[in-house]
Amino acid sequence: MNFRENESAIKLRGAYYTSPEIALFLTRWVLSVNPETILEPSCGDGIFFKTISELENKSLKSVKGFEIKVEECEKAKETASLIRNAKVEIISSDFLIWSLFQFSKPSAFDAVIGNPPFIRYQYLDEQAQDLACRIFRYFGLPFTKHTNAWVPFVISSLALLKPKGRLAMVVPSELLHVLHAESLRKFLIEQCSRVLIFDPQELWFENTLQGAVLLLVEKKERPTEKSQGIAIIQTQGKDFLEQNPEDLFQSATYTNGDMIKGKWMRALLNRSELNLLQKAEENQHVHKFEEVAKVAVGIVTGANNFFLVPDSVIDEYGLDKWSYPMFGKSNHVPGIIYDETIINRNKLKGIPTNFLWFEDEKIENLPSSVKSYIELGEAQKLHQRYKCRIRQPWYSVPSVYSTSVGMMKRCHDFPRLIFNKVQAFTTDTAYRISSKETDNASLVYSFINSLTALTAELEGRHYGGGVLELVPSEIRKVLIPSYKASENEVYKLSEVVGKGFKAESVLAKQDNIILKKIGFTDSDCEEILHAWLKLRSRRQRLEIEAI
Repeated sequence: MNFRENESAIKLRGAYYTSPEIALFLTRWVLSVNPETILEPSCGDGIFFKTISELENKSLKSVKGFEIKVEECEKAKETASLIRNAKVEIISSDFLIWSLFQFSKPSAFDAVIGNPPFIRYQYLDEQAQDLACRIFRYFGLPFTKHTNAWVPFVISSLALLKPKGRLAMVVPSELLHVLHAESLRKFLIEQCSRVLIFDPQELWFENTLQGAVLLLVEKKERPTEKSQGIAIIQTQGKDFLEQNPEDLFQSATYTNGDMIKGKWMRALLNRSELNLLQKAEENQHVHKFEEVAKVAVGIVTGANNFFLVPDSVIDEYGLDKWSYPMFGKSNHVPGIIYDETIINRNKLKGIPTNFLWFEDEKIENLPSSVKSYIELGEAQKLHQRYKCRIRQPWYSVPSVYSTSVGMMKRCHDFPRLIFNKVQAFTTDTAYRISSKETDNASLVYSFINSLTALTAELEGRHYGGGVLELVPSEIRKVLIPSYKASENEVYKLSEVVGKGFKAESVLAKQDNIILKKIGFTDSDCEEILHAWLKLRSRRQRLEIEAI
């Protein structure tokens, strides 16, 4: 976890400013319906006021803006003075506080425009955290403490929009897939007739790994109106900003129904790919992962660097009696098998391979060298960490057990199961997998194919840096085909994966073995692989290479 004290002032404020060309594009779109009233809930330096002033609109009567930082508010006021033909009010206050008192009144704005702050929940002060919770509660939306400040900003802004009004914002690309934005996705579909998202290949903000999208929505005229759904336009470069945004909004292909329940990642697939995915879901030899295996988190130590150590620490403090094999990172397992050979390889590299488990032993009963190690942890204040201080003694880790299959929480190319031949323990950076129906070798082997990799992209999430992460609820939805494999096949595949062959080559070979056996054609396999490659390349912000 990242801690507030370690983050930059810009990141804590969520202050990533919009470029003039993006602001102009969004402004052109909202002004195309001749709004009389515009809201800007997070003014920053006032870039949207500049673009409003540059695009004359005789219908505009009033502009209201909010900026919590006094110095930025002054900049915004200066820029807003360029708007000549409308009443402009810029308030140095928290928009979310003000909005809470407006929800019970008639909607006041024809358009909302802006770039809300991107701030993680744990970086918000208590008042801001409470505000976020109250806004979710007001609209009956499920709330999670994993939410980000931009989510309640969009919810409040949309609530203040008049029927048929328009909202245009720069928001994180995680809108499409993270769990904490699920309430917002549901709210958007309930409230809006159409939702258009421009999804760029590039990162638009310097000094951040956070991807951003342009969100353009049109509010329903009546609550009972059926939503046309969402459309996603993927872009490369900024040439699209020179086009007429209204033409793009009207000509986009919108999709509704089951495809946009929950996450919106499926909207990135074309119709043929979606049909093929449906064909896979209906195949009797394809199962949701939860049907064939159970998923549990790894051991929560509260201080992995203290409990997962290399041999040198074991030798220095005489910890052999309390040492057990363990893996916790992807580089600990180059292939898909964890056995004595890999343990010895890791030991030679100085990689931590030992888990320290003291069970419930009292410190007075431990040798002096072991006491010294525990005291070293206390000197680092580890015993004061939440997960450590709620147990007695703090150095006794609970829920210690192993399974024959593991899985890393995060991956670079595609997720893989790990055949845990030595019953090693795993930290909470990995999951403990228990097979329900099939043998462990077959489960591990069958997991590597394009269909499973594709559905992992659809169900998982990523925040920055291009790493794919899956939590248990998402893993349970991933599709896995049935295939009976021998241990010899698993060892051969592990060697291939461990040697670092290109991911698409590995998946293509596995598809030929697994997917074709259960009814998929050569063209089906190629299309599934290409769909996965498209989503993987989007996540990693890469050009799609020829397979």
